[in-house]
Amino acid sequence: MENYEEDYENEELENEADYIESISPKIRKRTFSKKEFAKERRMGKKHGVAGLNNKGLQVMFFGGVGKIGDNMTALRYGDDILVIDVGVGFAEPDMPGIDLVIPDMSWLKAHKEMIKGIVITHAHEDHIGSLPYFLDDVKSTVYGSKLTIALIEGKLREFPKIKLKSQAVNPGGAVNIGCFSVEFIHVNHSIPGAYALAITTPVGVVFVSGDFKIDFTPIAGDTTDLSRMGELGSKGVLLMMCESTNIERPGMSMSERVVGETLDEIMAQSKSNRLIITSFASNVHRVQQIMDLAKKYNRKVAFSGRSMINTMELAMKIGEIKFDHKQIIDIEKADKVKDEELLILGTGSQGQEHTALDRMVKGEVANIKIGSNDVVIFSSSPVPGNEKSVTNIINQFITLGAKVIYDDLSDVHASGHACQTEFMVVHKLLKPRFFIPMHGEIKHLKYHEQFAINMGVKPQNIVVPHVGSVVEVGKNFIRELNDVPAGEKIVDGRTVYDVDNAVVRDRLQLAEEGMCVVVFGVNKNTGKMVNMPELIPRGFIYPNEISAIVKEARQSLIDMVTNSVGEGKPDWNELKNNTKKVLTNLFFKKTKRKPVIIPIILEV
Repeated sequence: MENYEEDYENEELENEADYIESISPKIRKRTFSKKEFAKERRMGKKHGVAGLNNKGLQVMFFGGVGKIGDNMTALRYGDDILVIDVGVGFAEPDMPGIDLVIPDMSWLKAHKEMIKGIVITHAHEDHIGSLPYFLDDVKSTVYGSKLTIALIEGKLREFPKIKLKSQAVNPGGAVNIGCFSVEFIHVNHSIPGAYALAITTPVGVVFVSGDFKIDFTPIAGDTTDLSRMGELGSKGVLLMMCESTNIERPGMSMSERVVGETLDEIMAQSKSNRLIITSFASNVHRVQQIMDLAKKYNRKVAFSGRSMINTMELAMKIGEIKFDHKQIIDIEKADKVKDEELLILGTGSQGQEHTALDRMVKGEVANIKIGSNDVVIFSSSPVPGNEKSVTNIINQFITLGAKVIYDDLSDVHASGHACQTEFMVVHKLLKPRFFIPMHGEIKHLKYHEQFAINMGVKPQNIVVPHVGSVVEVGKNFIRELNDVPAGEKIVDGRTVYDVDNAVVRDRLQLAEEGMCVVVFGVNKNTGKMVNMPELIPRGFIYPNEISAIVKEARQSLIDMVTNSVGEGKPDWNELKNNTKKVLTNLFFKKTKRKPVIIPIILEV
C-alpha cells in the first residue's frame, strides 16, 4: 500500500482508475486483491462516481455552494455516506407561486442504503427545511442539538406519515455514524444549539464550520469553543469546509448583546409609544432580550405569527428561553392594552406576504391599526434577494405614519455570521492542509479561496465547488472527480417538481404575456364554423385597442377555418393547434406579446 501511495503522488493522470490500470501488475497485486479490485470496479459503475477505491474520502455538494441556501453536503467513504444539513433555498423571481426550492436529492435517495446518518449543524430553514422531502424516503437517524431536534419535530408535525428517528447531542458530545466519528463543537450563531463538526474519517479529520460567529459576550451559553479548535489544529486537520457568507466584511461581527443595549435605548425613548418588533422567530436569544426589556418597561407582549408562537413554545419547553407567562396576552386583545404598555412581537421581517407584519400593515390583524404612535423595529436584515420586499413593507409603515427603525439606521440587528477577523482566528487555529469554501454565492467562495491562500493554504490544496461537485480527499491529495447528478427541485403545495416545469413556464407566460380564451363552434361533420368566435383577452391588450384587435382576430380565425375545411370530419387537434398559431402570430404582430392561447372548440 505504501508503494501505491508514493507512486500515486507522482502521477498526474485523469482519475484513479486510470492510475490503477497503468501501474505494474506487481504493485497492483500488492495494492488490491483481484476480488477487491473487481469490487471497486463494480462500485464505481454502480454508484456513478469515478475513482472510488477506499483510499479517498468523497465530499459531495448537493446545495449551499454558488448561492445562499439549499445547504446539503454528503461525505462518502466506501459504502458509508454521512449527510450534513438538508436545507431549503429561496424561490427566484422567475418562480411565481413556488413555495420552496430544495436540493435535487434523487442520487442520495437512489443510494439510501449507504446513508448511515444525517447530521444537522443548526435549525435554520436553509439547513433543515428540506428534511420532510428527504425523510419521506430515507429512514436514517437525524443528529443535532436539543433545540435543533425539537424544531425538526415541530416541523414534521405537518407531515404525520414521517416517523422521525433522532438523537439530541450535547456540546462536546460525539457519535459514531458508519465509519465516521462526529464531534459536535459549540459555536455562536443567531440561533441556540448551533454546532461546528469535527468528523474523524479513515483518511483524517474533516472540520465543517456550519454557520458561526465569535461572540465574546453572548446572551446565553458559552462562547464559540476556540480551545477545542486549537486542539484539533495541533493534532492535524486534513480538510476544513467553512461557511463564507460574510467573508467580504472586515473586522468582527457585532455582539448580540449590543442589539439588546440598542433596543433598551429605543424603549427608553419610546415610553408613550406602542412598540412593534419583528425578528426571525428562530433568533431565540434576541427574543429573550426583548422579553426581558418588555418586563423592565412594564409592557405586555403579544406574539403574532404562527412560526413565532410555535418556536417560543418549543424553546420554553426545553429551557432555551424563560419569561413570565403573565407577560403574554393574546393578539386579539391587544386593543385592550394602552399603547405605552404594549409590545407586539411578530414575524415577517423579510416582507413576505401573509406574515404577521404584512397583515398588520394591510389592516388585517384584528384590532391593530397602524398609526403615528407606533414605533416599528426591524430587528433583522434582508436575506439576499429580499431587499425589495423589505423596503416595500418599511415604506408602507412609514406611509401610515409609523416611525420605523431598521438595520441601516441603528444597531438593531447583529449578523449570526463571522466576518474576516473571526475567519482569520479559525483558520489560524485549525491550520488545515486542504480547504473547501462553502455556504455562499460564487463571489463569496472565490473571495474565501484567496483569503485561505493568504492564511497559508497552498493554492493547489483548495477546491471551489459547485452544485454537483465531487471532491476526493486523501492523506496527501485533493482533486475533483466527475460530478454527481444534482441541482434544484421546486415545491408547489406539497408536490415536488423539476425547476423546468410546464406549470411554472405557464405562470411566467401568464404573468409576462397575458392570456386569451377563444370559443367557437364547428360542425362535427363538415368542419365549417357555425358561429362568430368569442375572444376574451386578459393582460396584454389595452382597452383602447381591444375592439380593433379582436375584430381582426375573429376574421383571421374565420379565414383559417374556412381554408381548412375538407372532406370528412375535421381534425380537432390540428384545428386547435392552428387556432393557437394564428392568434399567436397576430397578437405578437400587434402587441409584441405572446399570450397563452386557450382554444375551446365546440362540436356542433
